[in-house]
Amino acid sequence: MDSTTIVRTKGERGAMSIMACDSGRAFATRIIQHLNEIIQNETHSLPLRLIHSEEITFSNGEVKTVIHENVRGDDHYIVQCIDDPLSEKSVNDNLMALLTAINAAFQSDADSITAVIPQFPYSRQERKKTRECITAKQVAQFIEVSGANRVITLDVHAEAIMGFFTTAKLENLHASNYIIKHFKENYSANDLVITAADVGGAERARYYSKTLHAHLAIVDKARDYSKKSVISSMRLVGDVDGKDVLIPDDMISTGGTIINAVKLLKDKGAQKIYVTCSLPFFNEPAVELLSKAYEEGLIAKVIGTDAVFHGQEFVKNTPWYDEVTIAPLFAEVIYNINQKRSVSELLK
Repeated sequence: MDSTTIVRTKGERGAMSIMACDSGRAFATRIIQHLNEIIQNETHSLPLRLIHSEEITFSNGEVKTVIHENVRGDDHYIVQCIDDPLSEKSVNDNLMALLTAINAAFQSDADSITAVIPQFPYSRQERKKTRECITAKQVAQFIEVSGANRVITLDVHAEAIMGFFTTAKLENLHASNYIIKHFKENYSANDLVITAADVGGAERARYYSKTLHAHLAIVDKARDYSKKSVISSMRLVGDVDGKDVLIPDDMISTGGTIINAVKLLKDKGAQKIYVTCSLPFFNEPAVELLSKAYEEGLIAKVIGTDAVFHGQEFVKNTPWYDEVTIAPLFAEVIYNINQKRSVSELLK
């Protein structure tokens, strides 16, 4: 180990140490970069680096995590991106890797264990409408029983998930301020209207509307729950005629809802349409749909965060996509938790 590098920094909660699962390594590296900037500015102590750990996958698909350094008594953080577009590993593969990493830290006697997961898995399965599981609650229980004391995530799809934790705390961060700042610095809009893609996104749209001093509209949609990802009807509440529109959303999965909303807004006279999202999953056929919408002039730009990282080549070669890094927010929250400082202002 380089003599100028240390693994952990001493805080009010004890020594901070950070490790990453394979799919979380790139995001963890960006978090550490910003954490080291904070540490240097505040304490002038030596920088952090990732704890040496190993994620082992066996021939039958089973996985285990081995920590190769002492973390006993640490305020320990484990970074994992459950949905990793740059990996062949599935959501379930990465979830299981996270659980084994948490338990490895628990078995290694870390004093406090925080799972840093910008994408909370199964977050759209938080309630039941028929004979079905509430998988988001199961995930919360899996994380707790593995040994985690805290979870840090980004714009969880359903805030009810916070109530699924019994022993661990859930810190739900928001990308809104970072995205809004980026939009104000890089885009100009004519008589902007903030539009929620559905009623569920009204609160987020209202925050954007207040912060950007823009009018508000809402797309009201009815979903056919007997079929997967099918919208039965949509209508617009508000006026967008002759105006530019910004649609803030928490996630884009297949892109169907956004495309339908954009077409409705164009029919109602909207000019340039911008879409923002905290979690740009872009599951099939999202990229194809969004590319076509851009070519047809329906969408001016989609602004996402690196909480779902598609790689530099994707950002460079996709003219309709713009990326904002959210790693500094996670770094600030981790540092404040370690120092026992308030994080409420960072959670807006």
